[in-house]
Amino acid sequence: MPLPGPGNLAEERMQDFRDALYFPIREFLAGGNPYDPAVMFAHWPVRQNFNLYQPYHLLLHMPFALPGYRVGAVAFALASLVLLVVLAVMAAGRVRAPWVLGTVVVAALLVTSQVGKAQLYVGQVNPLLAIGAAGALSARTSHPRWAALALALAWLKPQFGLPLAVLLCARGSWRVALGGTGIAAGASLVALVPLVARDGIGGFLEVISRNLEHASQTAYGAVDSMTAQRVDVAAVVFRVTGWLPPAAEVLALVAVLAISAVLVRRLDRVQDDTGAADLLTCVAVVVAVVHQPGDVLIAVPAMAAAAVVWWRRRRELRWLGVAVVALVVPFAHLHFVDTVIRELGGVRASVTVDGVAVVLAWVALVVFARSRLRA
Repeated sequence: MPLPGPGNLAEERMQDFRDALYFPIREFLAGGNPYDPAVMFAHWPVRQNFNLYQPYHLLLHMPFALPGYRVGAVAFALASLVLLVVLAVMAAGRVRAPWVLGTVVVAALLVTSQVGKAQLYVGQVNPLLAIGAAGALSARTSHPRWAALALALAWLKPQFGLPLAVLLCARGSWRVALGGTGIAAGASLVALVPLVARDGIGGFLEVISRNLEHASQTAYGAVDSMTAQRVDVAAVVFRVTGWLPPAAEVLALVAVLAISAVLVRRLDRVQDDTGAADLLTCVAVVVAVVHQPGDVLIAVPAMAAAAVVWWRRRRELRWLGVAVVALVVPFAHLHFVDTVIRELGGVRASVTVDGVAVVLAWVALVVFARSRLRA
């Protein structure tokens, strides 16, 4: 792996580790503000701006930024691999499979999937977020304190933490939601204080404004970009139709969370045994607000549980099967498949297929939940 420099900014290997972890933490340690795009681009060999991760991210992942770049990158990749195995353990536990065999099978499928490989190749923090989200859902009734701590991990990226906290409140786990949010906020204050003290409250807010403005204009993050790989409802609708109504992202966020909150709350009340409530919660988090294909990793344990239930009762639970199969698409979107899609439909089709599949999974889960509640 080459060391980052001005001549290889397009290098994809560990690009998220480089742009969203290593150099932002280095800037923080140097006394600067990594949330300022102009500062990061001027001081470090990065290609992407540092998005609005929770400030405690700068402290939590600091051990990976203290050594040299290559040592930190290798250590982070190995830690991510361990976290993927932990996620496989959680999935095996959800399906009540033999612990060793279930973990080996799920881990093998996960690490060799496109989503799993991307975590290691690009250096994303999603394995930790997935464990946090899955842990919050699985422990919310039996061990609420552990669930709150897990939710705090999911808050590392606000687009995970916010919708998940809302849906946990809707499902009656408001103490977990408030506790996890409070833990994340308290941990972030430690890193936030020196950032605010440096520029003042007004200056810090200006930096955040510039950060949001820059993110909204990038080819990979803008809602109206035809080349973005976003899988949330607003971005997918635009890439499919070319139509972007005013306040589309806000409307999509409110609509998805409102519909999902009502359904998961009612599924819990009727004690639905299909695992659809947890799966709907995870998928709603992904399609409600800006997300990338790799973010479906948070649904792995719930997806595994739902897949087993569907297979045993596939004649009865067809819509649940549609959702599970649709969610497999991002995991199976391999290079040779993508090559065929690009040849037949072009780049727009290639970057849209995962989003269409994930949105379809959410719609299928909504239909399934309504049918279960009517039964």
